[in-house]
Amino acid sequence: MKIRKLPTLLINQIAAGEVIERPASIVKECVENSIDAQATQIDIAIEQGGHQLIRISDNGLGIAEDELELAVSPHATSKLHSPDQLAAIGTLGFRGEALASISSVSRTKITSRPTRDGKAAEAAAVLEVEGSRLSPPYPAACAPGTIIDVRDLFFNTPARRKFLRQPSTEFAQINEIVTRIAMCNHNIGFRLTHNDRKITDLPPNQTRAQRVISLVGKDIKNGLLEFSHEDLAEHGGATLWGMAGLPEIARATNKFLYLCINGRVIKDRNLIHAVREAYRGLIPPEKTPVAAVFIEMPAEDVDVNVHPSKAEVRFRKPKQYFGLVRNAIRQCLLDNDLMPTAKLSDDAVPAFRPVEQEKVPETEATQAFVDYFKKMAPKQKGFAYQEVQRAIQTEVSKEAPLLNDTFTQAVSEQEVVDTETGEVMAAANDAAPILAAEPQGLNLTPVKILQIHNSFVVTEDDQGIVIIDQHALHERIMFEKLTARVLGTNSGAPKSLESQRLLMPEIIEASQNEQELLEELKPLLVRLGIEVEPIGPHVVALQAFPSFLYSRKVEAVPFMRELIDKSLEGAISINDPAAEENALHEVLDMMSCKAAIKAGDNMTEDQLAELLAQKDKFERTSNCPHGRPTTLRLTLKDLYKQFGR
Repeated sequence: MKIRKLPTLLINQIAAGEVIERPASIVKECVENSIDAQATQIDIAIEQGGHQLIRISDNGLGIAEDELELAVSPHATSKLHSPDQLAAIGTLGFRGEALASISSVSRTKITSRPTRDGKAAEAAAVLEVEGSRLSPPYPAACAPGTIIDVRDLFFNTPARRKFLRQPSTEFAQINEIVTRIAMCNHNIGFRLTHNDRKITDLPPNQTRAQRVISLVGKDIKNGLLEFSHEDLAEHGGATLWGMAGLPEIARATNKFLYLCINGRVIKDRNLIHAVREAYRGLIPPEKTPVAAVFIEMPAEDVDVNVHPSKAEVRFRKPKQYFGLVRNAIRQCLLDNDLMPTAKLSDDAVPAFRPVEQEKVPETEATQAFVDYFKKMAPKQKGFAYQEVQRAIQTEVSKEAPLLNDTFTQAVSEQEVVDTETGEVMAAANDAAPILAAEPQGLNLTPVKILQIHNSFVVTEDDQGIVIIDQHALHERIMFEKLTARVLGTNSGAPKSLESQRLLMPEIIEASQNEQELLEELKPLLVRLGIEVEPIGPHVVALQAFPSFLYSRKVEAVPFMRELIDKSLEGAISINDPAAEENALHEVLDMMSCKAAIKAGDNMTEDQLAELLAQKDKFERTSNCPHGRPTTLRLTLKDLYKQFGR
């Protein structure tokens, strides 16, 4: 078989296989060309999800009549002139493949009226292309700018046309790419219609914040936090601006995570990981934060010539930009109150009426609490526990006590350990504090505080009632203490956790593969006070275990079995520094969860006061390490509304 040079049409159709995957690809390429042409208004009209028509209109610089035929030739562009420019690409398009590829698989019409030196041409010129057939340009009338009509996509490649999805699915993809491009270009107006129905209409010259809110939805406007870093010499003069969503509005997909570099929509695992790391411990692992990140940086610091779609990029200094994004968002979250507000439905209680309403079944204890609250003076902002308890005890029978002397009963059969040292402090039946011991002189002054059902702690702040999940909050406090010790963030020198050697080693069944995993994790396990040695083909011996876990009666074998299972799933690995950090957090997560106060543990008044005191000493106490909320706030405004005041 002889080697032959391929015909131009076939070359373009092969290139279209990489560049034009679906109608959304055409929209992306044409809109980016409009942006490069300095357009300030771009209109996108779609019919039947792009199957029938895609029309892109702009008011940009346009294409001269004598360049129209060249514009649909392969590798013809006005954006690059020398190889040196590839090292610092400042435009969205640069390969010169888009129009050639589009016209080779569709019926394309280009109408353009160019503007040069501020003066528009007297008339527009029209070029029609159908596969390999080009009609000579002819004059027409239109406003300055360019209109590209793409009809009957893949009409001459039926094998590809049959893989097009339903019009609704294809339009959803178009809407998504237009949204992302519009997000990155707030100075440009965008109008999107589908079957003559307006979908998006964004005015030009919005601020970045206005554009973000317009696209993600005004309903979550109050859940967005603005952050920025400017003129950072250590990042080559890069500037960063963005909006980060509160943890409570995190989504199940990454649809609301936007990344933009120099006006270009990108997909970058490194930056996505940076955003997720900033939210570590604030949202569940399966959720994705709502965030929009915009970076302006020197063009030579990023390579966009990586993939035909130009969405994937490579950074010259990826670690620096990872740290820039992660630290900026993390600091933004630390600087704001992340405590979620309890949402009360308007239908939660009936509207106030003089006639008696049917009561919703509820426990006597809860009814007693509500009844007493109704008797309070309107100006009374909170409640004292002793007063509430006395009032309730006179109204509730002994068969349904509300508190059962919550403030005086100690947790039975539990030892308490200082998480800083791993040392056993005392037994719970000796009335030892359930939290880590504090320095002498800690002022545990009485506060307005209740323990409800031995699971939740209720107190007040200046905005209303605060409800705390005692297990989740203590888990976060323990996690922060353990992390600080192991990483040395407070003391300056990392330290291993205190370990207790076992007189009789615990025997754990482990396959050869599992033994290899444990050997790989050995440096990490030693830091955490765990020593495991193989003693047979399918057996390992646990020689040492963290002291504080033993003191909290955490069973060693089930703990190690869970650790091994997580390693097999890939959740715990130390293949690289980033993975090692993730593995450390994962294991400390496990330790904190197992050792923390449990729901159902009765706590003394001093223990409750200490738990709240510890809450203010650590960051990120609004969420447990798994991302679940530790605290909810019921505002005074909602209370007044629910009680008809």
